[in-house]
Amino acid sequence: MKGLFLHCGANIVEDYQQIIDAVTPQETDTHKPLPHHIFIDMVKNHFGDTMTITEENHSLSHEGARYFGLMKVERKGIITPDYSCVLGLRNSHDKKFPAALVAGSSVFVCDNLSFSGEEKAQRRHTRFMMRDLKGVISRCFARLNDHWGFQAKRFDAYKDFQLGDKEASHLLLRAFEAGACRSNDIKGIWNQWNTPNHPEFQDRNAWSLFNAFTENLKGNLNALPKRTDALHGILDIHCEVVNECI
Repeated sequence: MKGLFLHCGANIVEDYQQIIDAVTPQETDTHKPLPHHIFIDMVKNHFGDTMTITEENHSLSHEGARYFGLMKVERKGIITPDYSCVLGLRNSHDKKFPAALVAGSSVFVCDNLSFSGEEKAQRRHTRFMMRDLKGVISRCFARLNDHWGFQAKRFDAYKDFQLGDKEASHLLLRAFEAGACRSNDIKGIWNQWNTPNHPEFQDRNAWSLFNAFTENLKGNLNALPKRTDALHGILDIHCEVVNECI
């Protein structure tokens, strides 16, 4: 299954050796670049007996200076019928963004991705990065089960919240104002709401509207975490979803 490829962009890595061979620049007094494969290994080393990676995909851009990765995660004894848990990773050698890990989901029927800023870990490439990053990742993993438990509650609330066209259009405008989409995304999102690509989203509820957004946002993994986090903020308030773990 290669559904996560839809989000990684054009420079998909078919051979993991390309990640290992990506050139890491020399460090300076203020910039401590982290090899992409070392960051991936640091994340994988935190998986224990309760979580398993079932799929992973990786991409490189800007001549190997920027890395994006996605991992589908299965949790022991927990089954989610219509989506999977996902971890998103990114790292850069050109100071574009810090090494970061964020939790999210992927809907089975369409591979629509979303991320939530409630559970993320990141560290800039500065002095003591290696010392600090291990602790940052450990703390993130310690909270993942709580986060994904809330994610299930959130999605159930979206499915139970019925929406008419007027209410959906109002939420679309609010989401645009919050930065969940761009002005040139609005038409595509509205088309997905009215005539979804997948029959599973024909129900007139917040879950279908949510997937209208994520269907339209495919292919821009760099912007996806920020935009879907903003979208969750709008829909959580409207559907009265409260994260008691925060």
